[in-house]
Amino acid sequence: MLNISQLRAAYGESEILHGLDIPVAKGEIVAIMGRNGMGKTTLMKTLMGIVATKAGTVEVDGTEISRMKPHERVAAGIAYVPQGRMIFSAMTVEENVETGLTVTGETTVPADIYTLFPVLLEMKHRRGGNLSGGQQQQLAIARALASNPKVLLLDEPTEGIQPSIIREMARTLRRIRDERGLTIIVSEQVLSFALDVADRVLVIENGQIVHDSPRAGIDEARVSKFLSV
Repeated sequence: MLNISQLRAAYGESEILHGLDIPVAKGEIVAIMGRNGMGKTTLMKTLMGIVATKAGTVEVDGTEISRMKPHERVAAGIAYVPQGRMIFSAMTVEENVETGLTVTGETTVPADIYTLFPVLLEMKHRRGGNLSGGQQQQLAIARALASNPKVLLLDEPTEGIQPSIIREMARTLRRIRDERGLTIIVSEQVLSFALDVADRVLVIENGQIVHDSPRAGIDEARVSKFLSV
């Protein structure tokens, strides 16, 4: 569903991603782990077209997207929940989710989105800025799902969120995958969350993948060592 091949990206002359190869199957949840500054967010932004691809290719369901503009990538089936959530704080919950509908031609939010996030239904007329951090994260995911994607990217979704909400988020993401057949890529530093949610865990170090393991056979001590400062 997502095939990243020899992907390179740079800020100016400084190359950050050094020829990444990451194939991801339909319905697979992959956690990309690493310390700050190792390339996780750059990878997410490159997949969305916010950072230009220097070399290599990115395919979504067989369509090459690495030369597309961000909005064209959304139409091709990729959705992005950025670090810090970036919801529209002055707009209502419902209006925030509706911004995700622009590529689908729909005018009303599909009911199944509110089924996934019942708290958003209760608060749909409340301003986004008045929600808690966990509720804003749910809103950001709901907005991304409104575009009816094939691949969902989440950058550091647990940042600033309390542990009970993190566990609930893991359950919700697995449910989204099961019900929609969605492919999900999560960039993360919290190993317990990655092990809760992912089928496969990758570690990125200095812009290269240095570890790739299915969750069932993961060497937690080795991954923890990569994550320690």
